[in-house]
Amino acid sequence: MTPADPKKVVAAARGWLGTPYHDQASVKGVGCDCLGLARGIWREVVGSETLPVPPYSRDWGEIGSREVLADSAARVMIRIDPETAGPGAVVLFRMRAGAIVKHVGILTGPDSFIHSYERLGVIEEPLTIAWRRRIAFAFLFPRPAPPARKKKT
Repeated sequence: MTPADPKKVVAAARGWLGTPYHDQASVKGVGCDCLGLARGIWREVVGSETLPVPPYSRDWGEIGSREVLADSAARVMIRIDPETAGPGAVVLFRMRAGAIVKHVGILTGPDSFIHSYERLGVIEEPLTIAWRRRIAFAFLFPRPAPPARKKKT
């Protein structure tokens, strides 16, 4: 897979700024949660969503033996080392020690990111040390596949 243009990813993410927070939604300007934001950016940058999204818990302290969010992302995105992640990368945060990853953001610069946060909606804010130390996984959106050629008959 070839990565999508990071400038397009960041521009798409910034287009969601101000969208209110709404649990398990993904509608620009109307409402989304952090995963819904990433799903909306996927639709704008890559195309149709390829995986169904089952209902999920909002519990940031959820413990489990499987990283469901990271495993799903790895099926359709390009996994990278979080230490090398730059603008346009999708970062997954582990909000509590021992918990599975439950929060998603999009890096917009070396020290900033966009995410959807309860009560605040979609915001761009500094990637502080407190946020940075919670990053557990990083991925890149893939470049969209070229359109299929029509067969000549």
